[in-house]
Amino acid sequence: AAVLTLAAGAIFGVVWGTVLVSFASTLGATFAMLGARYVLRDGLQKKYQNFFEKINAGINKEGASYLFTLRLIPIFPFFVINAIMGLTSMPVLKYFWVSQLGMIPGTIIYVNAGTQLSQITSMRGLVSGPVLLSLALLGIFPYIAKFFIAQFKKSRAFAKYKRPKKYDYNMVVIGAGAGGLVSAYIAAATKAKVALIEKHKMGGDCLNTGCVPSKALIRTAHLMHDMKNSKAYGVNKASCEFSFAEVMERVHKVIAKIEPHDSVERYSKLGVECIQGEAKIKSPFEVEVNGKILTTKAIIVATGARPLMPNIPGLKECGALNSDIMWNIKELPKRLVVLGGGPIGSEMAQAFARIGSEVTLVEKGDRILPREDKSVSELMHKTFEKEGIKVQTSCEAKEVTQSGGGKILKCLKNGATVEIPFDQIIVALGRVANVKGFGLEELGIEISPRGTIEHDQFLRTNIPNIFAVGDVAGPWQFTHTAAHQAWYAAVNALFDPFRNYAVDERVIPWCTYTDPEVARVGLSEAEAIAKKIDFEKTIYHMDDLDRAITESADYGFVQVLTPRGSDQIIGATIVGARAGDLIAEFVLAMRWKLGMQKILSTIHTYPTFAEATKYTAGEWRRAHVPTKALQFVEKFHVWRRGA
Repeated sequence: AAVLTLAAGAIFGVVWGTVLVSFASTLGATFAMLGARYVLRDGLQKKYQNFFEKINAGINKEGASYLFTLRLIPIFPFFVINAIMGLTSMPVLKYFWVSQLGMIPGTIIYVNAGTQLSQITSMRGLVSGPVLLSLALLGIFPYIAKFFIAQFKKSRAFAKYKRPKKYDYNMVVIGAGAGGLVSAYIAAATKAKVALIEKHKMGGDCLNTGCVPSKALIRTAHLMHDMKNSKAYGVNKASCEFSFAEVMERVHKVIAKIEPHDSVERYSKLGVECIQGEAKIKSPFEVEVNGKILTTKAIIVATGARPLMPNIPGLKECGALNSDIMWNIKELPKRLVVLGGGPIGSEMAQAFARIGSEVTLVEKGDRILPREDKSVSELMHKTFEKEGIKVQTSCEAKEVTQSGGGKILKCLKNGATVEIPFDQIIVALGRVANVKGFGLEELGIEISPRGTIEHDQFLRTNIPNIFAVGDVAGPWQFTHTAAHQAWYAAVNALFDPFRNYAVDERVIPWCTYTDPEVARVGLSEAEAIAKKIDFEKTIYHMDDLDRAITESADYGFVQVLTPRGSDQIIGATIVGARAGDLIAEFVLAMRWKLGMQKILSTIHTYPTFAEATKYTAGEWRRAHVPTKALQFVEKFHVWRRGA
């Protein structure tokens, strides 16, 4: 197509060449689209109905704009665009005229280049101004088109809003959790003027109600578990006296000790203007707080998430706890129900069981930790039962009743009603993004089906100077991913349109802090199978690791997935002591494409848990020994002995 367009310019000149090529290419594209539509569409839409319903909804909403962008900036070859659009519900006439308009600028540039090239009569003509300009336009046109499309979209998004003549801030950040703190830090570090608004406590959920208090409680629970099992360490009997109120007091002391890291004082010294109050986004350029309007070039929404409380009859009335409010209890529940077998539920169930509660873990699905491989779920299930936790899977909570005999959770399991008496219940069924009550609805910010803020690869919302990071952006709900996203959002917000970075979410690790810990990065075995990847699985069992044996922690395993015939890592799962620390080596390897061979050739300190990663690489190497080469080497050694 490029060659023919250049030829049209050489033969017919700029005007007629543009007219002929423009209509000819659009007609050809339309016929190609119709061919795909009548040959393939009905069968594919019937087979993948749910998928195409979403695609067609998007086409009906923004199809013309999307097609125009693809024609103007050909991210995909035109024949691919023709085929894909033929499978959608886009009307033929709309497809024709949008394609016609979208291809005209590029057509003019190519036809003009062909015209200029046809006029060259000598070597000197190759370096003439018109020829050089035409060739330069061929190279820079996609960038020019991309810039003007971006500006057009911005102007359309901002059309009904009045821009201030000057701005109070380069950036206003709403929410002082991990995402908000890092965003504000980046802005201050680059000498931008930034305001950070928080309506509750600096540090957000992670510091005050999430990561920090839960890990503090888990540490105490681990100590008590070790004392109960002191014989494993050569101590016949170990006992302790404790007050649960004092255990919770320690949790709050830990929070208080970390608080200065996220404090108003620290961030004020860094150059961030910290404001306590409820923010309200009035326009893309205005945020109201405490009755004052702040004008800003960009806004970052980092409002986090809250615990999901299901609509189960009687649950609210029984005083149910969640991860936000459970840290204020002073008495250890004798009988505790934990509703939800995901990471938070599993962590809390084991911690309270080790401290002394009679714990029942209720999970609606057929296994706990459902995001992990089945082998991991089964191992943790057995571990919990061994520690006295009653694990009820395939068990759906239906109602909570209260009477003189106490509180009862009624569940449906295998068609039968199961009654579980309890004194306290913790709800750990996931978290819901905070997207309401501060102006997003009024601005028309798009919300995804998951309930998070819809955003592009630059973390921009449909209003291009408003960005989202952390739990409110999703899909990951981890402190470390919130901080990771915050760097990209802050830089994009501060330096657009001169520099933009697409957020890199290819390698996201996580860890569940049970005992043993469960850490993963990349694909699980089930996910690799679902993606139809031809992979190999390498497993190293921790009962072989010297350091694990010395600490009576010789349980669990390291599992690594690699494509068949390659040592590149596509997924790693670690179940064992310190798994959350050990996974970092695989995260680094995947991020920088270091294979198992590189890990094997790296010195690891002895004796450490970190050696488990090297020994896993050793297991991979043993499975890939070059048999023929070794046979040759064996003969070589025989020859050297003179045998």
